[in-house]
Formats: sequence, structure tokens, C-alpha cells
Amino acid sequence: MDTYFFLVQLLNGVQYGLLLFLIASGLTLIFGVMGILNLAHGSMYMIGAYLAYYFTALTDSFAIAVIISSLIALVIGLLIERFLISHLYKRDHLDQVLLTVGLIFIFNAVQSFVWGNDPLGVEVPSALSGSIQLTELLEYSDYRLFISLICICVAVAMYYIINRTKLGMLIRAGESDRAMVENLGVDISKLFTIVFAIGVVLAALAGIISAPIVSLVPGMGEHVLISCFVVVVIGGLGSIKGAFVAALLVGIVDTFASVLIPEISSMSIYLLMSLILLIKPQGLFKS
Repeated sequence: MDTYFFLVQLLNGVQYGLLLFLIASGLTLIFGVMGILNLAHGSMYMIGAYLAYYFTALTDSFAIAVIISSLIALVIGLLIERFLISHLYKRDHLDQVLLTVGLIFIFNAVQSFVWGNDPLGVEVPSALSGSIQLTELLEYSDYRLFISLICICVAVAMYYIINRTKLGMLIRAGESDRAMVENLGVDISKLFTIVFAIGVVLAALAGIISAPIVSLVPGMGEHVLISCFVVVVIGGLGSIKGAFVAALLVGIVDTFASVLIPEISSMSIYLLMSLILLIKPQGLFKS
């Protein structure tokens, strides 16, 4: 493996890892603050991708599609939390699993009814359709770099919000001691609504921006959900910092395993998870 080929695969791994972080951060935020095990989180990724396809075709502008799709995802998140998830806070995880699995079937049925079962695709925006020349034979896509930049900006924004704002203070407090926050007069139901909606938008945004580089197929959310659970477990349940580090590790390991040892690439991230949990059973970072 020469240096430039290694660099390309490293960039691919980092870009995939950052995309996983975008999805997993919403999943770990919802679980860490609300204690909700949302198995339908991957469906938000799928819905985001299909909304991007629909509105790109409708408006002939990917930028407009990103804005409209994100707003629709926000509304979906608010409605799901208000009318469904809010009834589960004092119930056990089995009820959460049953409800969110039911949501998976509903979203898959809606996707199949509206867009059909044939693979679909979104064209890369013309402004980002070029590539950076690494060598005479190797190039790297401008759009993949754009995805990485978006994910980094979101990660920085999340760090700032969680550590430097009143909302972030409430999120951290709610994660540590939910009852105390409620006793201090904070409207915990409103906080939970905001957190759940943010988590849904993060997953949908990942689907939206990845739509031009992946095939849109039915059930695409379930595959990415499994990888996200691996990220959350490796990083430590409820830890955003852990999700970021774990997502990069998973992205890089999965990418290099697919290239170097394709025979076992499908199990590479599970081997990584097993190895890390043997050393740190609670994950890399405790919540």
C-alpha cells in the first residue's frame, strides 16, 4: 500500500466516521438525557435521505432540499416526542423497544408507498462535483470533503452548546440527575422535546448530506443503526465525546478492513468493540 493510497483510505475512513458521529451523537444524546432507547433512529437517517431526493428533484437545488428536509425532520421529531415518546418516560425499556420497532415498520411502509422499492440516487451538487488532485492518478472528491467539514462544524457546535450555553447546562444536569432538575422548576418535558428533536434532526441531516454518495434503498436505516449502536457502546453510553472518538475509530477500522481484509470486514467493528470492552467494560468514556 503506497502513501497516497493509504491517505485516500484514511480520508474515506475519517469521512465515514464523522458521518457515523452525526447519527450516533443524536442516539447517545437521546439515551443519555432521556433514557429512551430509540431503535427507530436509523429510520430518521433513511427519511432524511429520501426527503433530500424528493426536494432536490422538486426544486432542482440541493441546498434548498437540505433546508426543507431538515425542517421537516425537526417537525417529525417534535410530533413523535409529544404524541408517542412522552408516554414512555416512566415505563421500562421493553415498551420503548416495542414502540420504536413499530415506528421502523411504519417508516419503512411509508417509504415504500411514497418512493417505491427501486434504488434511487441524488446527483452531487455541481459546485462540489470536482475533486482534489493528490497525485497524477489519485483524486479525492470535493463533496466528501464537504461532508467532513459539515460534520466537524456540527461537532464543534454541539460542544459549544453543551458546554457553554444554558441549554447545554440543562442537558448535562438532566443527564446527571433528572429528578433534581425537575425539582428546581425546570420544565423537563420541554427539555426532553428539544433533545429528542435535536437527535432526530442530526440523524436526518446525516441521511440528507450522504444522499449524493450512497444508494437510497428500502431499510437503509437499519444497517446504519447497527453501526451507530457499536459507536455508542464503544464510546460509553450517553457520552458525546465518546461517540466522536468511537465513530472515528469505527470508520477507520471498517474502511481499512474492507480494503485489506475483505473476508472479515463485516465483523471488524465487532472485533474492535469486543477488544475495547475487554479493556474498558463501560466504554472509552463514562457518561
